[in-house]
Amino acid sequence: MVFIIVLLSLLLLIISISYLKVDAFLSFLIVSILAAVALGIPLDMIPSTVEKGIGNIMGGLTLIIVLGAMLGKIIAESGAAENIATVMVKLFGVKYLQWGMAFTGFVVGIPLFYGVGFVLLVPLIFSIVYKYKLPAVYIGLPMLAALSVTHGFIPPHPSPVALVVLFDANMGLTLIYGILVAIPAIVVGGPLFGRTLRKIKSVNEGFFQPVQLDQEESKYGVPNTWKSFVTALLPVFLLILFTVLPYFIPKSNNFAHEIILFLGSPTIVMLIAIVFATVTLGVKQGRSIAKVMNIYTEAVKDIAMILLIIAGSGVFKEVMETSGVSVLLAENLQSLAIHPLILAWLITAIIRGCVGSATVAALTAATVLLPLSKTSGVDPNLMVLSIGAGSLMFSHVNDAGFWMFKEYFGLTVKDTLRSWSVMEAIVAIVGLLAVLFLSILI
Repeated sequence: MVFIIVLLSLLLLIISISYLKVDAFLSFLIVSILAAVALGIPLDMIPSTVEKGIGNIMGGLTLIIVLGAMLGKIIAESGAAENIATVMVKLFGVKYLQWGMAFTGFVVGIPLFYGVGFVLLVPLIFSIVYKYKLPAVYIGLPMLAALSVTHGFIPPHPSPVALVVLFDANMGLTLIYGILVAIPAIVVGGPLFGRTLRKIKSVNEGFFQPVQLDQEESKYGVPNTWKSFVTALLPVFLLILFTVLPYFIPKSNNFAHEIILFLGSPTIVMLIAIVFATVTLGVKQGRSIAKVMNIYTEAVKDIAMILLIIAGSGVFKEVMETSGVSVLLAENLQSLAIHPLILAWLITAIIRGCVGSATVAALTAATVLLPLSKTSGVDPNLMVLSIGAGSLMFSHVNDAGFWMFKEYFGLTVKDTLRSWSVMEAIVAIVGLLAVLFLSILI
């Protein structure tokens, strides 16, 4: 009976979000309370369970997501992201333009949230399409594949960060493993698959025609290449540095290890990056502190709903734990003859196909898979990445990204399924295979 209640709760959550179009946060909250009642949690304990669930998950990641949003916003507003993209295209040349676009999407996608990166890079894609007279989908899909992969695998994106906290994984190791998993997924789903799409035509003639602006026409100067790259990638450099550094310092040097643990904390890393960006992309570019703070304020508004969705998933997780269902689920899932990483991918992929949102799918699956991760002994960093890979699967008509790609590129539903949906399936499958390969090595 307990498992039927859990399945019905998940089904109700999917129906509420997908078909009734109820906000994901409200859906999580309502379904969690109904599940708590059905699972026998005393009524007087339910309010405190809700509050505890929100507090437990938000306490570990609110600052990281908020600071990440601020960094992404100022990188976009300052022109640094466009600068990075232009430099990468010049570096790879016309012959290897697809590879240049994929690499650009990867570099820009690390600090930028997917929606911001998409809207920012699509005009660049079309400017290159017009300049070199190449098919838009053929050129654009590798870049968007890279954006999608970073969204699913790499901190400081909301879903990977939330999963790291939920599974008590290591942010630095997840980042390193995530990059290793992302590379083959991008290569196969981007440039290699993109070669088969030359004949797909975009009907948006004249869309995003490039307009050349000289330096004097802009209120603020565009940051140089050094500032753009260093500022965008600083969190990545610092997280990797402070993850690797302890291995080169004697264990007896406690003070040095304390300093590294402090500086290597994801929150401190993001704070350092924000201070650095405020100077390099803000003050040094002629922006007042007040202007920079306004940019940061807008960034927080942009991700407010994402934070609420994550908070809602925390409530559902807490209900599962308080009721004791998590332990029962773990015991029964372990009896299945399926590798935990494959099971995690499969459950997440099914939920993604139902709800359309990668973030919601990952967090919903995590609430069910958390006890399995703790009892199976699987590496929590790999569990995060397996769920991340599954969250990219089955992108179709209930996914906002599907329609953004269709409308921006002027495609039919058939061509969107053939290009976008297949690309998402490829990066999800290759991502899982890469995670399984890593599980053999580590």
